[in-house]
Amino acid sequence: MRRAFRRTGLIGPATQKLPLLIVAATWFHLAGGSSSTWAESPKDAPNFVLIYTDDQGYQDVGCFGSPDIRTPRLDAMAEAGMKFTSFYAQPVCGPSRASLMTGCYPMRVAERGNTKQVHPILHENEITIAEILKTRGYATACFGKWDLAKHAQEGFFLDLFPTRQGFDEFYGTPTSNDRVVNLYRNEQLIEKSSNMATLTRRYTDEAIEFIRKSQNEPFFVYMPHTMPHTRLAASAEFKGKSKRGLYGDVIEEIDFNVGRILDVLDELGLTDNTYVFYTSDNGPWLIKNRNHADGHLPGDHGGSAGPLRSGKTSTFEGGVRVPAILWGPGRVPAGTTCESIATTMDILPTLAALAGADVPADRVIDGEDITHLFQGRFEEADPDKTYFYYLHVHLQAVRQGRWKLHLPRKPEASETSQFHHNPHIAPADKAGFDSPFLVDLHEDLSETENVAAEHPQVVEHLLELAESMRADLGDYDRVGENMRFFDLADVRPAKPPVPPPRHLRRQKAPRAEK
Repeated sequence: MRRAFRRTGLIGPATQKLPLLIVAATWFHLAGGSSSTWAESPKDAPNFVLIYTDDQGYQDVGCFGSPDIRTPRLDAMAEAGMKFTSFYAQPVCGPSRASLMTGCYPMRVAERGNTKQVHPILHENEITIAEILKTRGYATACFGKWDLAKHAQEGFFLDLFPTRQGFDEFYGTPTSNDRVVNLYRNEQLIEKSSNMATLTRRYTDEAIEFIRKSQNEPFFVYMPHTMPHTRLAASAEFKGKSKRGLYGDVIEEIDFNVGRILDVLDELGLTDNTYVFYTSDNGPWLIKNRNHADGHLPGDHGGSAGPLRSGKTSTFEGGVRVPAILWGPGRVPAGTTCESIATTMDILPTLAALAGADVPADRVIDGEDITHLFQGRFEEADPDKTYFYYLHVHLQAVRQGRWKLHLPRKPEASETSQFHHNPHIAPADKAGFDSPFLVDLHEDLSETENVAAEHPQVVEHLLELAESMRADLGDYDRVGENMRFFDLADVRPAKPPVPPPRHLRRQKAPRAEK
């Protein structure tokens, strides 16, 4: 029987040299686990279904303001549950998935080889949501895009597949559908170059089958959809039906299949004990739209962030603030809207709390238990909760409450060129900031007006928070105290070990002089 957790080292300079087995025993004692037996699951433990779309913009759902994409099942989900209007992911798909699975900023998590890739190769000693839920007897499954074993359809690390990261079952693909999708069942390749138009339905078919056979035990279903990441494809039933063109077709098909999940939960009498959470991994991919504009034309293959500025690969709101809907009849107050800051990092500690499981005690977890938000107790939200906007290893902004501060940065500085040579967003959104740029998000969602001069104390406070995070987590020019490195526990690099930017890797080496 597979053990519930892999054993890991502690973090930080004071603990890096502790023997691994001592650390393992310490964590397991603190977490109340056992190395040889599963914990008994409570009979009333809730089920969880987590649906994660790829590159869906903030406004690409009817209840979030889409004028031309029909999402009746998601809209009904929101009416029966809760919308989150300040819910954050990461700017890019790989980091976003690492963050979701570990409850941490991608900058914090360890990667194989002690590197910091654009798309993290999640180290085997990181602990995922699925592994935590396994300690409470949960059946776990992943249906869709993994993207944490290398950002490639071939040549990835099979030993970092979902089946090695806490999931009993996997049906899906190693990474994005940029060119092809190779389909795997568990660790076996079952179909090369799959028909992408069938993926949304097939993932849902597999999820429904898993729910049916797991209905008498607590289960966790993770559905990271391939769509609407391009290449776009929709089945014949949906293709050509949306006013928003193929992109709209794809979203409307996802919506329909969300409804199929809700229907089977109702059929099996599981609605009173199941949470369904729906969100996206980052903002819309604007390079797929004409002139990098917010998606609105039928021919645009990227989404819409609506009132938010920019999109995927950006730390403006459009890149990281995503639609989020929570459904749980009888437990989630119907028709509510949560305006408090929440993030994908909060999912791990929240599901752990609801399941009666412990989060790892041997490492920093950035997320917090937001059960109070799930239950509509918004007055208990931390008014000082802070979100830090990292683009890969570069800290670019910080938000607390209504205030967001963009930190000074040069648009094309050589030392950070890998973050600014960004073809995916409009040229205006690649601009640097000569001085701190303060935004009041309650008044200026589009982040156009700098109010720093009017609020110098706010600027000073947010700069202090940013510097504190740089010390803890690091930045492009420094390694934070609590960045995790597992492969070489006694060696900490002076700077995050990032690969060269892609545009520089493509450049030809200069010819040697004769």
